[in-house]
Amino acid sequence: MDKNNHLHHHHHHHHQQQQQLSLPKCSRQRCNEWIFRDVPSDITIEVSGGMFALHKFPLVSRSGRIRKLVAERRDSENSRIELLSLPGGAESFELAAKFCYGINFEITSGNVAQLCCVSDYLEMTEEFSKDNLGCRAEEYLESVVCKNLEMCVEVLQQCENLLPLADELKIVSRCIDAIASKACVEQIASSFSRLEYSSSGRLHMNRQAKCEGDWWIEDLSALRIDLYQRVITAMKCRGVRPESIGASLVNYAQKELTKKSSLWNPSNQQQQQQKVELVSGSSTTAAHERLVVETIVSLLPVEKLAVPINFLFGILRSAVMLDCSVSSRLDLERRIGSQLDIATLDDLLIPSFRHAGDTLFDVDTVHRILVNFSQQDDSDEDMDDASVFESESPPSPSQTALFKVSKLVDNYLAEIAPDANLKLSKFMVIAETLPAHARTVHDGLYRAIDIYLKAHQGLSDPDKKKLSKLIDFQKLSQEAGAHAAQNERLPLQSIVQVLYFEQLRLRNALCTSYADEDPKPLHQSWRISSGALSAAMSPRDNYASLRRENRELKLELARLRMRLNDLEKEHVHMKRDMQKSHSLNFMSSFSRKIGKLNFFGHSSSRGSSSPSKHSQRTDSKVIERT
Repeated sequence: MDKNNHLHHHHHHHHQQQQQLSLPKCSRQRCNEWIFRDVPSDITIEVSGGMFALHKFPLVSRSGRIRKLVAERRDSENSRIELLSLPGGAESFELAAKFCYGINFEITSGNVAQLCCVSDYLEMTEEFSKDNLGCRAEEYLESVVCKNLEMCVEVLQQCENLLPLADELKIVSRCIDAIASKACVEQIASSFSRLEYSSSGRLHMNRQAKCEGDWWIEDLSALRIDLYQRVITAMKCRGVRPESIGASLVNYAQKELTKKSSLWNPSNQQQQQQKVELVSGSSTTAAHERLVVETIVSLLPVEKLAVPINFLFGILRSAVMLDCSVSSRLDLERRIGSQLDIATLDDLLIPSFRHAGDTLFDVDTVHRILVNFSQQDDSDEDMDDASVFESESPPSPSQTALFKVSKLVDNYLAEIAPDANLKLSKFMVIAETLPAHARTVHDGLYRAIDIYLKAHQGLSDPDKKKLSKLIDFQKLSQEAGAHAAQNERLPLQSIVQVLYFEQLRLRNALCTSYADEDPKPLHQSWRISSGALSAAMSPRDNYASLRRENRELKLELARLRMRLNDLEKEHVHMKRDMQKSHSLNFMSSFSRKIGKLNFFGHSSSRGSSSPSKHSQRTDSKVIERT
């Protein structure tokens, strides 16, 4: 056995010792196993968790504190000393007493922190005896523990119950420094193993390769939150990679918030009660989980993508539910906002945990996230210079992000629309947060608004008009336009607009092939009539004239559809002729001509992606989506 971690004093058998150590009998009985039975006890020491009947001489020869206390009570035969504030209680004191009696036991990472603290408390220093317990424990800490990451974590766990003394003795800070520098060294080593040359001859990091340097993540999850926070902070200062910090935070959160907690498994009925407790903040678990969430948020690396976005949403859900500090919730919302284009619909559906009359989902939080997203587009430009040197791909242009988020928002609106408690203002504020150019197609928005109208049938006419104004009917696909034209839930004016735009579109499609026709007069006449209409007529006349225009537009549309049908037939005939003729020259020259017409060019692939069974096949093929 290594001299450092073994105390050679007595020939007592090691296994016997281990056994005695683990027997939690009355301390006095325990002592009888290893103190001199033939010499009557002349000092009784009381610590928290037990009484020890011992002998002055061995104790006084090693412990400065006991020496002073005994000296103060010279007169009394059997001194009784209370050491109720002794760190580690009976367990620690028993080890110290054994040491004084010269009994063999092993110093381990499981008891070294206790030994350091108890020897400091009892003043078991070199001043009173050479090679005293304090010196032995220190030596073990320095030469064994601090060279091994797992041992350091174990010692930190022991320190949890020995604060603040373990801090004053720098046991905690030495272990934390050792862990941070070990993790850093591991990473540097593993990084070297992942360096490789790209095809252009530049040296770069293979990010796909499994990072072997992060095996410590699991170990750290055993720490209490306050010590964990200090370890992670030290690692950040040392320059441990943000992805590894992120992975550790995810691992820690899963252990602390999912495995122990009811929050994340909302399926069970019995947890409703716990939820009520959590929200009212009455339980201690709630306080603990609140602390964990706020600490994790404060430790998140600044780098985007250091943790997956669904983790950010998971933590945000907990923060909302546990009513965490406003600052930590806003911080999460800001982080999510900056990468909202990679979020999914499930991420956005944050349950509401407040009152009975509230919406099913937390709409306000999502609104703030959207505002964050819309505002970051501009401010992000200057920050991207820094990331040019990193091996990440170049930042995506904000238009693609906007497009993705607009689809996400439309799906979200459709998901929350059926909620009877969802007020129109809340629905509209979500729909209006993104700038107008975000949506190239308004089908998703139209669908969501239609669901809202279906679910809220008591909506007043002015409210219906407000809602319909959100839709740009020019940006509806042909299929959605056809649906809207028949949709009785929409205000009449909207239906007229739909029909008008569909007519215009059909006209334009025809005009691409017959360039001699000019669609402009139609366009202008419409503008004039609709303006004059609303200004100069009584509501009843207004309504009647809208009906009339509606009918005329429908007739016009029918006529246009017929002509398109004829064109389609001609196209089919031409194709047949081409197949009959085997001349390749003819084929290529002909397809060039067709290409110039730009009529059947790419439309079939870009037309309405899933033409409804009722709409005519020809339409979906011929008309390009605007």
